[in-house]
Amino acid sequence: MLGLSVAALAGYLAAIVVLMVTPGPDMMFVLANATRYGAQSGVVAALGVAAGEAVHIAAVVGGLATVISASPTLFTAIRWAGAAYLIVLGVRAARRRDPVTAGDPDRGASPGRAFLRGLVTNLLNPKMILFSVAFLPQFVDPAAGDATAQLVLLGALFVAVQLAVDVTLGVGAGRLARRMADRRWSRRINRLCAVAFVALGVRLAVG
Repeated sequence: MLGLSVAALAGYLAAIVVLMVTPGPDMMFVLANATRYGAQSGVVAALGVAAGEAVHIAAVVGGLATVISASPTLFTAIRWAGAAYLIVLGVRAARRRDPVTAGDPDRGASPGRAFLRGLVTNLLNPKMILFSVAFLPQFVDPAAGDATAQLVLLGALFVAVQLAVDVTLGVGAGRLARRMADRRWSRRINRLCAVAFVALGVRLAVG
């Protein structure tokens, strides 16, 4: 396909599978949403994260990511905005005292909110831009045809694998949380999600 060998594609898929199963901000965000709101919210959050990554890859293909990565001021602004967003989510979760019922739209678990949170979390992580810039081009073979077409293919595979991993984790975490959905466990889940969100925010802020 596009001149890329089967061996090259297999090596690329193996590399991104390893990357996707390694815990990171996106994975932890999906798990936190699924644990707090249920499997549906975890799946939709994973869709939002995948949409954000698709935007990053489109930026790489279009050359925008190179401009952003070359501007320390812009990079810092995006990083701090993402960190602040995650910390705000964590504070909100910590302040919640009432039990959360998985799938209850009145508790902030609407599909639209879950998708938007996943999208914004990924978009406001400038490391994903730099990662895409550094990672994807390594697998482009100038002798295999149009480089832009290869980047699109590699990016699509990246998003597909990420989505498969995150959806699987979201469904599993959501189902487990539903089995523990009593008042005591709900409060513990709120505290756990609060710690997770704030930790992710701090991690993004300090680089």
